[in-house]
Amino acid sequence: MAEAKDFQLQCAVPLHDATYVQLAHGGGGRRMHELLEGLLLPRFSSPQLLERHDGAILHIAGARLAFTTDSYVVKPLFFPGGDIGTLAINGTVNDLAMCGARPLYLSSAFILEEGFPMESLRQVVESMRIAAAESQVQLVTGDTKVVDKGKGDGIFVNTAGIGVVEHGLTIAPSAVRPGDIVLLSGDVGRHGIAIMAMREGLSFETTIESDCAPLWEPVAALLHAGIEIHCLRDLTRGGLSSGLIEIAETAKLRISIDELSVPVREDVAGACEILGLDPLYLANEGRFIAIVPEHETAQALDILGQHAVSSAAVRIGQVSDRPSGMVTMKGRLGTERVLDMQSGEQLPRIC
Repeated sequence: MAEAKDFQLQCAVPLHDATYVQLAHGGGGRRMHELLEGLLLPRFSSPQLLERHDGAILHIAGARLAFTTDSYVVKPLFFPGGDIGTLAINGTVNDLAMCGARPLYLSSAFILEEGFPMESLRQVVESMRIAAAESQVQLVTGDTKVVDKGKGDGIFVNTAGIGVVEHGLTIAPSAVRPGDIVLLSGDVGRHGIAIMAMREGLSFETTIESDCAPLWEPVAALLHAGIEIHCLRDLTRGGLSSGLIEIAETAKLRISIDELSVPVREDVAGACEILGLDPLYLANEGRFIAIVPEHETAQALDILGQHAVSSAAVRIGQVSDRPSGMVTMKGRLGTERVLDMQSGEQLPRIC
């Protein structure tokens, strides 16, 4: 592994002129699910992979560490509420948080297309610096690679992260139990609509900003209060529905939710209606679900309500044992339907 000083040297690239620099889909959707099940797991099976969690919990020298990685290919690179740099830091910090781990260290690798503007690169890196400082994580190693002009679509970013688990809980789909309550930290669908609006040049009465934000602070507060968290999941690609389905299938339990309890902002709901999108499947970058025992629901909601990123947290559903591996939703008219994993993303290149 390269040391931090190597990262700095690799980033010191030659400039040909003032604006020119020669530098060196995990997530929701049935196709990605089938890729994991049919290609990766049979060849790289391990207890950590079988958990199907946001990261791996590793036992090293008496410590419990969480390790995760993700790649970011968002288009456009800059959008209301953030950019690819903000996403790259917050996304990996949040994956560690969903493992119940305090984020500590990150790596970053850039794949840059020849001719990518230096000013845009500076902006992305500055966003990463600000986001890392907010989450109190250190970027300690990294890499850059170059692809030919026309082969890279500007910039792709990969980040990996290490965090430490400082409690004795097992926070994973395998820890979910019948009777548990599903809590949602806030409204859904904003990130997906913010990206779509920028990508397609759409304008609404209000500017819809991404919900991109770090999530460790409310998770840490739950842990500090002694809440027996059974599972956490941030709702990125595939949105709320896909996150719930992945947990239900892994835990081999049923999750039932109430559509009326799921908060969707009026402007987001209106945009979804116009565009024919389902907000339950849209990506979020600052929302998560927490599955906790029923008797701790009120306390958990009170704690989440004390943090800006989760101030609108609500109870949306409950876990039962039959039929297993299924997510159902009670609709606005009182009818119940099964939520299924979509065959692909509603919006590709979303994060």
